[in-house]
Amino acid sequence: MEEKNIEQLFEPKRVSIELTKDNASFKVNEGGLVSMDFVNHKGEQEHLDRVVIFRSFPITNPDEFLSVREPDSKMAGRGKELGMIRRLDDMDEESRKAILVELNVRYFSPEITKIKSFKAKFGYQYWGVVTSSGEAEIVVTNPFVNIRMLEDGRVLMKDIEGNNFVISKVGALDAQSRKYIEIYL
Repeated sequence: MEEKNIEQLFEPKRVSIELTKDNASFKVNEGGLVSMDFVNHKGEQEHLDRVVIFRSFPITNPDEFLSVREPDSKMAGRGKELGMIRRLDDMDEESRKAILVELNVRYFSPEITKIKSFKAKFGYQYWGVVTSSGEAEIVVTNPFVNIRMLEDGRVLMKDIEGNNFVISKVGALDAQSRKYIEIYL
């Protein structure tokens, strides 16, 4: 019986590389998904019809350290990381636009411009708000965890479904809106 090399027993390992405008380009394909052409760690040109992009620091550094991965699948499991983009601004314009398409869908965070109503009932808080995407009712539990002031002065509010809402400047809200939110800051 022939002995197998240990490396033959395992699938080829992907090596995550630094992705730059010199070795990678991104495009939005006809289906609205983001594709990537890049030079892999072996120096070979590759094309992937679909990649997914994650922010390593979505709140503090949203445009730095972007992880580019294969999509998850039932057959292969969690998608492997293909590479990391150090700064979004370092990519060419077409690639930046394509990357932002993916990020804007994945990290959709409407901005709250007005708080119209507030009530607490049975451990839940119901916030009637006006956002950059229209009116909404946000349901929050444990407000001292799910409503927080960020280092840059923005307020992040997370609802019970995991959606994020942002208040860019508390001081820019009307007096009634500030009255509702300031107790939690």
